[in-house]
Amino acid sequence: MVRTSARDAEAELAQALRTGPFHLALRTALTARGLALHRVQRRLAQRGVTVGVTSLSYWQQGARRPRRPESLRAVRLLEEILELPAQALTRLLEPVARPASERPAARSLRALMDEARAVERLLAELETPADGGLHTVCHLEHVHIGARRELRGRESHHVVRAHRDGVDRYVAIHYGDTGCDPARIGVRATENCRVGRVRWHAGAGVLVAELLFDTRLRCGETYLLGYAFDDGTGGQSSEYVRGFSFAGGQYVLQVRFDATALPVRCRRFSQATANAPRGGQEELTLAGRHPGVHLVEPAVRPGIVGIGWDWS
Repeated sequence: MVRTSARDAEAELAQALRTGPFHLALRTALTARGLALHRVQRRLAQRGVTVGVTSLSYWQQGARRPRRPESLRAVRLLEEILELPAQALTRLLEPVARPASERPAARSLRALMDEARAVERLLAELETPADGGLHTVCHLEHVHIGARRELRGRESHHVVRAHRDGVDRYVAIHYGDTGCDPARIGVRATENCRVGRVRWHAGAGVLVAELLFDTRLRCGETYLLGYAFDDGTGGQSSEYVRGFSFAGGQYVLQVRFDATALPVRCRRFSQATANAPRGGQEELTLAGRHPGVHLVEPAVRPGIVGIGWDWS
């Protein structure tokens, strides 16, 4: 069992070093080698480079990226300390502002959603590129299910990082349940942004909204924003799913239910594409003062994750 675990860890590390991003590769390498940050700091100091434990923590979380010459030297030494191939980490810090057609393979919208054509038309109206110039560092999402078993709404706290200069907005996509009316769905900016253009497709039950930042980001900069969709216009809800076109950081999904309408069973699941079999299924137990369930994805991969539930 120990040998299998070590083999799996090495395979995960090899994958992270191939695809990045930098913070995920660094975090995976630290885990695979079993090195705590204070030990890494000590070994760097022995080689003449001073880096704080806080900075190392920020690097592995994706909150900051090494930029200064001294920091880049530390990254090169980290490759030695972590017994990685030369340039394994430093190459992941190279500028990634490339055309979408040159980016690593990812899931297309059509692979992730049934109403992709409608979404693509709406995004085209907003002149939004495939990934908007942003990668997710961390996304915490709260979904609220009402007394009529309807999707009342959802709120997001979202940390993103720009991979090209000049990004000043994020485009959020909202799917309603069967029978929803996108024209009556409200969009709210709750933190560090304001609502820009909003477009919807009634037949597909989908809405896209611009969240405008208060600044233009430079490549590598992070930004925290909060936003919400007020729905309640659709019929009975039985699941909430989120598709990821690109690999990214941490994703946390919480689904809360009205105390007068509780499901009898909840489970998490994942899919490679919308038409693929569901895997990674795991039973979830309702808990808390406000009954709910949640899932945590430490490092999302292209594909779909979600929570489904059964009513009595």
